Amino acid sequence: MPATVYVGLLVAAPLGVLVMYSFWTQTYVDIDRTFTWENYRAAFSDPLVRQLLVRSVWMAGLVTLLTVLLAYPIAYFVAFRARRKMLWLLLITIPFWISYLLRVFAWKLILGFNGLLNSGLASLGLINEPLDFLLYNELAVIITLAHAWAPFAILPIYVSLQKIDRSLLEAATDLGCGKLGRFLRVTLPLTVPGIIASCLIIFIPTVGDYVTPALVGGSDGKMVANLIQVYFGSANNWPLGATLSLMTMVSVGAVAISFVALVRGAGKAIR
Repeated sequence: MPATVYVGLLVAAPLGVLVMYSFWTQTYVDIDRTFTWENYRAAFSDPLVRQLLVRSVWMAGLVTLLTVLLAYPIAYFVAFRARRKMLWLLLITIPFWISYLLRVFAWKLILGFNGLLNSGLASLGLINEPLDFLLYNELAVIITLAHAWAPFAILPIYVSLQKIDRSLLEAATDLGCGKLGRFLRVTLPLTVPGIIASCLIIFIPTVGDYVTPALVGGSDGKMVANLIQVYFGSANNWPLGATLSLMTMVSVGAVAISFVALVRGAGKAIR
């Protein structure tokens, strides 16, 4: 009962308020509570909303793919090769000790026109003038988000790898599997739950991130969350902001469910 009340007050109730707001309209500070579909018609007919929504899902997908691909070898090394696992896990969690904003600003300094990367390449004589495509675009947002969410990808995969019964790997070797075959037939299928968890942990909040695109994305790296923030903030149009929030939630939910089904199907096919 306490857990039900807790979830109801902190999850169901705010979501219900969001749904109600999406069917209302607002003029300046006045809320018209007359039921209407106008917000949904306006959102679906606006090409900017469609563009930002597609871009957000696309960029979040790239961030998820890049982060998991980079996280898997690290998790594998810690689970099977590292001697001091606690030390490695401590190093992996160090980013949690630093403010998220500070990490974003650090990448802004690294990728900037006169930043660390451009200065280093210029000092080595590899470039004659600073590279201007490193910051204020989709690339900068993807790199920053991939770094920020890397620990969230490493830890679930590490847990899945750590739970693998080592006798299964020995049995696969006795049955003639090489290193690659043992990985594809035993290790990878058994870590599918960890991969799914990592992907969902990264993909879902990444779509709704508006701080990183605002700081390093520029006009080309804006995401749908930036537009939602504008409607809830300076535009003072909460009903339309609620509508865009619900549309984003539905889109993310559809992509997440499709991804889970696809990965599970691929895992069964590998087995």
